[in-house]
Amino acid sequence: MDSDIVGQLGLGRAELFIGGRWVPAGGGETLTLVNPSDGSELARIARGTAADIDRAVAAARAASEGTWGALTAAERGRILLRIARLVADRVDDLARLEALDVGKPLAQARADALALVRYLEFYAGAADKLHGETIPYQRGYTVLTLREPHGVTGHIIPWNYPMQILGRSVVGALAAGNATVLKPAEEACLTALAFARIAEEAELPAGALNLVTGLGEEAGAALAAHPGINHLSFTGSGATGALVQAAAARNAVPVVLELGGKSPQVVFADADLDAALPFLVNAGIQNAGQTCSAASRILVQRPVYDAVLGRMAERYRALRVGPALGGYDVGPVVSARQREIVADYLEVGRGDGLTAAATGTIVPQAPNGGFYVQPTLFADVPPEHRLAQEEIFGPVQVVIPFSDEAEAIAIANGTRYGLVAGVWTRDGGRQLRLARALKSGQVFVNNYGAGGGVELPFGGVKASGHGREKGFDALYAFTAVKTVAILHG
Repeated sequence: MDSDIVGQLGLGRAELFIGGRWVPAGGGETLTLVNPSDGSELARIARGTAADIDRAVAAARAASEGTWGALTAAERGRILLRIARLVADRVDDLARLEALDVGKPLAQARADALALVRYLEFYAGAADKLHGETIPYQRGYTVLTLREPHGVTGHIIPWNYPMQILGRSVVGALAAGNATVLKPAEEACLTALAFARIAEEAELPAGALNLVTGLGEEAGAALAAHPGINHLSFTGSGATGALVQAAAARNAVPVVLELGGKSPQVVFADADLDAALPFLVNAGIQNAGQTCSAASRILVQRPVYDAVLGRMAERYRALRVGPALGGYDVGPVVSARQREIVADYLEVGRGDGLTAAATGTIVPQAPNGGFYVQPTLFADVPPEHRLAQEEIFGPVQVVIPFSDEAEAIAIANGTRYGLVAGVWTRDGGRQLRLARALKSGQVFVNNYGAGGGVELPFGGVKASGHGREKGFDALYAFTAVKTVAILHG
């Protein structure tokens, strides 16, 4: 059944998409994709090399300087809208493919497919609305600015949200008029390949989108260091992000980096706990906790600490972990290696005497070969402990008590990260104080995530990276400003 959906979407051959054609990797080698739910082989993908990246960049350059670059903004928007309609028609197939490839529950994968549709719709509509300015200047001058595409943009995306991150990165770059080279993560890239098939069907001009699968240290490193790209977007770990930025810097290539987080939700005693509790848990265990913006730290004011902890623990005890297509709350993590990483953190927590307030249950139907982790809620965790400081990327949350507003701010800001934060309080003044005081790229008050927020600029501060994706800010990043000063007397 798994191979059926792969074949139905035209992904049965291990090929790269370069210059509008499906071609084998230059070295002829392949990699195996594994189904996280049972450990079985899901598909084979091409193992692209630096030579394949060269071909892809050359194809993108030709498109940028040729057919794709010659289109008007309105024409680009119409093409993206055609792709959006085709993706919308195949939401169920894409969701199934993403669930099998990543391991996330089917309902979450379907939400990702719908988000990809929304990114396409948003950027299709925004393509011809990216305006320059006129600037009042000295007498006799007319000065204006133009926003022009960089040319060729590179995109290295991770395995946890392939469709969503493709949407907020590649689609935005296309809308701005760039030709793109995409290197998806080798652990999960089937929906990116399916997207390329759909773009081809929608008659996206050859070379506007090029896709090279392969290992990060081979194809990914070659793309980051390539002198032929003009802009690079990377989402992934901080360690890899540092290498990517250093490689791009040698060619003076600007980089947008999204590098994860250790995001807090801060719950004050006056909060609406009924409204908060679903967000407190769901934002931590969604996609088995493999989310850059996962709310992995829950800070709770002492008067309501026991009540919040008790209700979160009750929810954890009800969690069921099982295969992606089984309709469970949590699926497997993406790989055996990721399972080992999470298991090591759990061992550290227990070894240091932390209290596991509650755990979820791996269902008996879960195949032995799958990469399952028991969701775990730790209570009374010291703010400086590793589990409260380091990004685990698994279904693990820590609950930390605080006394007052000042202590809450200090704890919330007390990690190297700064991606997302949530605040729960009815006090309007406190809402604004916290929104300003928290060192974070996004702050959500009495909600968390705002339903995905395709229109909302997304990115971090500190070790969470720099630059912004989503919304118009992404389009600004995918363009360069040219100033034109005309002296006419």
